[in-house]
Amino acid sequence: MVKVAEVMGVMEEIAPKKLAENWDNPGLLVGSPNNEIDKILVALDADERVIDKAIEIDAKLIVTHHPLIFKPLKNIRCDLPNGAKLFKLIAHNISVFSAHTNLDSAKDGVNDILAKKLELINSEPLTTNENGEASLGRIGHLENEISTDEFIKKVKKILNLPFVKTVKSEKNKTIKKVALCGGSGAEFIDRAAFLGADVYVTGDVKYHDGQRAKSLDINVIDAGHFATEYPIVKELANRLKDAFSKKDVEIIADVEGKDVFDII
Repeated sequence: MVKVAEVMGVMEEIAPKKLAENWDNPGLLVGSPNNEIDKILVALDADERVIDKAIEIDAKLIVTHHPLIFKPLKNIRCDLPNGAKLFKLIAHNISVFSAHTNLDSAKDGVNDILAKKLELINSEPLTTNENGEASLGRIGHLENEISTDEFIKKVKKILNLPFVKTVKSEKNKTIKKVALCGGSGAEFIDRAAFLGADVYVTGDVKYHDGQRAKSLDINVIDAGHFATEYPIVKELANRLKDAFSKKDVEIIADVEGKDVFDII
């Protein structure tokens, strides 16, 4: 067995808290550092399904990307969804630890893994923080230039998507330089265009974001918040397995996750 505090120490090495955006809420959100555990469930979210799975397999720690508690709580009511989840976790003595924007920015974190999956070379940070350290997003190159349509097919295949939303450039008909930001990254469309990216891959692109992309004449692929971040789950589970290979603790990746949206 290991203590939750030991997992917190490893997670600090993987995704240092100093890399988190100042509005974020990463860290241990439920439970105690002194709790002893022998099974860890790694997931994108601590939603009802994941919590029930943790109870079923007797995992006393859930490590997630998205924080379960994001904004200050005004109440903890068991008749409301968030309160019910907290009641259930506490009743079953399950701790929850989250690494959010710090895992986005970290080396071999959300964005580096997405860049590797899309087979980018010479990948660099799309943005930097106030200390000049790598922050959200990445930008790199494909080994060979391909058409926009070929790249769209590539993204769909790699991320196992039946569809993506796209904004197509009138000028850039081929793709070589690729910018990306896993999750919700529409705010960096301008940055991607400024750095000369042929395409920007992210999620949560809204109508007016698309208009901005059109005016900047940059290809944008909205592959969804879930699909651009979900690859980190297996990667993070594997890194925890390596870190605790000599300890009596089992690490399980939640491979049953799915997007909350159904396309009809």
